[in-house]
Amino acid sequence: MDSGESPAAQGFRWPAEWEPHAATWLSWPHNRDTWPGCLEAAEAAFVEIVRALQPGETVRVNVGDAALEERARRALRAGGVDPSDGGGVVFHRIPTDDAWVRDHGPTFVVRDVGGARETALVDFGFDAWGGKYPPWDRDAAVPAAIARELGVHRFTAPGVLEGGAIDGNGQGTVLTTEQCLLHANRGGRSRAEIESLLAEQLGTRRVVWLAGGIAGDDTDGHVDDVARFVSADTVVTVLPDDAEHPDAAVLRENERRLRAARDPAGQPLRVVALPAAPPLRAPDGGALPGSYANFYLANGVCLVPVFGDPADERALSILAELLPGRRIVGIDCRVLVLGLGAIHCLTQQEPV
Repeated sequence: MDSGESPAAQGFRWPAEWEPHAATWLSWPHNRDTWPGCLEAAEAAFVEIVRALQPGETVRVNVGDAALEERARRALRAGGVDPSDGGGVVFHRIPTDDAWVRDHGPTFVVRDVGGARETALVDFGFDAWGGKYPPWDRDAAVPAAIARELGVHRFTAPGVLEGGAIDGNGQGTVLTTEQCLLHANRGGRSRAEIESLLAEQLGTRRVVWLAGGIAGDDTDGHVDDVARFVSADTVVTVLPDDAEHPDAAVLRENERRLRAARDPAGQPLRVVALPAAPPLRAPDGGALPGSYANFYLANGVCLVPVFGDPADERALSILAELLPGRRIVGIDCRVLVLGLGAIHCLTQQEPV
């Protein structure tokens, strides 16, 4: 492998999330500033995530030390989940500042060589969403540590880019938002510079620029709260029924752009609406970024945030229709979202 060339120049591409996984990575929660007074409840939600993933793939869990590993094992055992290697859970002594592995973890890429699939990872760098939450030095070191643990090549990309800021179909089309990737706190890069970066690092051939994200999202508009691919040509996008919804204008603009978009072959995307999640508030009254679009596609299963609202069943039903043959598992995220994220933000896929 010529490490002087970009991943795309060497034949690597970013696979779709629904392509087969070798594992899902988690970073076990431990930051009480993220979940003040409710860390144990957040851990219980992690147990449910592991329970749903365990039948289909290995779950790899970052823990910084023996004490956190034992805490995670106790929580899993208490929830009836086998935390042993034989049970499909593998712990890695990789320290983190927080649990958002979608953003501080690597982005895996693959290529076919001589009939076999080779995996590598791209390290885009991490600075806690534009320097919002210091310290982040341990989080920023996670991709290098995972590369060492797996024995795979690590490409170092210029600048920062969080995993939740992009969504792809595995065939060269990527969704993102102007609000996030063109934000001054993400390096002040131009649209052309971002498109060149994604092409070189992930093999992207078409970027669909949406307008922005939802209220309460401290990431400046991550796309994984508003629009996601569920197949190569189908995108779900969050649309509120109520014209007075606080996010109605931006979400309708996102839908307009998706319907106008074309893939690299010039074909339109199929666009399906997901309901908006119920308005959620933090104890201080601030908006929380609840979204049904923050689901995670793993081997044979789709994990979907639910919030104890009648709209939950509608969202689950839409995704079940779009994902035949895949179990649809609702995970109560009313506690997780107090940390300003949910299932997709807390998971990262390692492809086969």
